[in-house]
Amino acid sequence: MNFFESLKSPVTTLWWAFLLSIIIIYPNIGELLWALFAPSHKCTVDINTLSIIYFIYRYLFFVTLTWLLIRLNIKQSAKKLNEKFWKSFLITLGAYLIYVIIGKSIDYHIRLDCFTQTVVLQFLIAWLPPILIGHIYYLTVVQRENEKEMEKLRTENLQSQVDALVNQINPHFFFNSLNGLTALVAANRNEETIEYVSKLSCIFRYILQSEKKGLVKLKDELEFLDAYRYLIEVRYHGKISFIINIKQKDYDLQLPVLSLLPLIENIVKHNIIDSEHKMTVDISISENKELVVTNHIYHKHNVEESHGIGLTNLSTRYKLLMGETIKVIKNKDTFKVILPLKNS
Repeated sequence: MNFFESLKSPVTTLWWAFLLSIIIIYPNIGELLWALFAPSHKCTVDINTLSIIYFIYRYLFFVTLTWLLIRLNIKQSAKKLNEKFWKSFLITLGAYLIYVIIGKSIDYHIRLDCFTQTVVLQFLIAWLPPILIGHIYYLTVVQRENEKEMEKLRTENLQSQVDALVNQINPHFFFNSLNGLTALVAANRNEETIEYVSKLSCIFRYILQSEKKGLVKLKDELEFLDAYRYLIEVRYHGKISFIINIKQKDYDLQLPVLSLLPLIENIVKHNIIDSEHKMTVDISISENKELVVTNHIYHKHNVEESHGIGLTNLSTRYKLLMGETIKVIKNKDTFKVILPLKNS
C-alpha cells in the first residue's frame, strides 16, 4: 500500500493533517517565540499565556481544516478537478472568516496588519495541497482498479483459451477410445471389456474435471496415464509399453492438465506400432526438474493429416498457463519432448 492509498484511513489522514499544519503555522512559531521573549514588541501582548493559547488555537484550526479538506477531496475523488477546486476554495474561505473572528475575540488588541502578514500563504497551503492529494488519490485508485480489471480480463481470456484448447483434445481422444472398445466387444473379450470400460470411466472423469483446472500435480497426470496406458496396451495388444522412472519426491511438481495425453497420442499417430516395431515410451525427470518423454521413431509412410491438435495445442497451453515453452528434440532414431515443471 502506497502513501495515497493509505489516506483512506481517517487516522492516517489525521497524521498527515498534523504534519501539513506544522508547515502552515511555521511562521507563527517564530511569532510565538518573539511574543514570549520580547513582550514589548508592537505586535504582541503582554500576556504570554494568551499568545500560547492563540498559537494552539491556530494549530488546531489548521489541523481540523486540512483534515476535513483532505477527507472531502478523497470522498469526492470522482468529481471533476475544477469542481473540487472551487468547493475547497469556498470552504477554506468560510473557515478563514471564522478563524479571523475567533482570533480577534481571543485578543481584541491583535493588530490586523500583524495578523495578515502570513495569512495569504497559510490560506494557499491550507487550500491547494488537499486538492492535489485528493486528485492524486483518485488517479491512484483509478489506476489500481484498471489494473485489477485488466488482470481479471486477462485471466478470463486465458481461461477461455485454455478451455477451448482442452475441448479440442476430448473429441480426438474419445474417438480413438471408442474404436478400441468396439474392437473388444466385437471379439467377445468380456473381462477385458469390463476393465476397459472401468479405465475409460476414470479417464473421462479426469478429462471432464480438467476443464475447471489449470495446473495439476504430476502425481495426478501419472494416475491418469496409468489408466490411459491400459487402453493403449489393449488397443495395440502389448506392442507398446511404458517405462516410468519418477521418484515420489517429484510427485508434487506441477504442469498443465492433460499434458501427457497429447504426447502419447502424438506417438501413436505418427509411428508404426506392430510386431516388428514395438514401441517403448520412456518417461523420466531430468536434473533440471523437467519431465522428459522419449520414444523411438518408426515413421509411417502415410501420416494422418494434422489439425493443430497435439504438440501445438500443448505448447500453447504451456505459454498461457506457465509462461514457458516446451522443447522438442528430434534426431534420426528418437523423438524427445521436454516439459518444464513448476514447484507447487
